Amino acid sequence: MIKSANIANTFVVVKPDLTAESETVTDTFFSELDTRYDGFRKHLLISSFSFDSDRETWEMHPHGDEFVCPRSGDVEFLLRDAAAERSLRLDSPGSFVVVPQNTWHKAIVSKPAIMIFVTPGEGTENQEVPPV
Repeated sequence: MIKSANIANTFVVVKPDLTAESETVTDTFFSELDTRYDGFRKHLLISSFSFDSDRETWEMHPHGDEFVCPRSGDVEFLLRDAAAERSLRLDSPGSFVVVPQNTWHKAIVSKPAIMIFVTPGEGTENQEVPPV
C-alpha cells in the first residue's frame, strides 16, 4: 500500500535490491535497524535530523559516501581524512555535500538546521577526536 509519511519521524531504509521500506523512528530505532537489516550491510538510510548545537562527535562511514543536504539553517561541515581537514558551509536549502567514504566529519551549527541524510550505515564509527 502506498501512503505518505513525514521524514521528521519516519525514515526510509533502501535495501540492497533497491526496494525501500518506511520505518517509524522510536527510542530503539537504530539498534532495531541492525537486527532487522543484517547489521545494515549494503543498506542506505534516508533520514532527517534537527540540529541546534554542534555535533559532539566526529563520524565516519567505511562502506560508502554520505549525502547531506540542509532543508534550513546554516551549518559548517568539517571533513578530515589522511590528506587534510576541510571546511564546507551548508547555508541554504538545496546546497549539499557528498562526504566521501572513510572521511571523518562533524557539523558546527551557526544557525539551527534541519538536514536530510542518505547514509550507508554499516559500520559507522563515532569518536570525540578522529585519528589523524
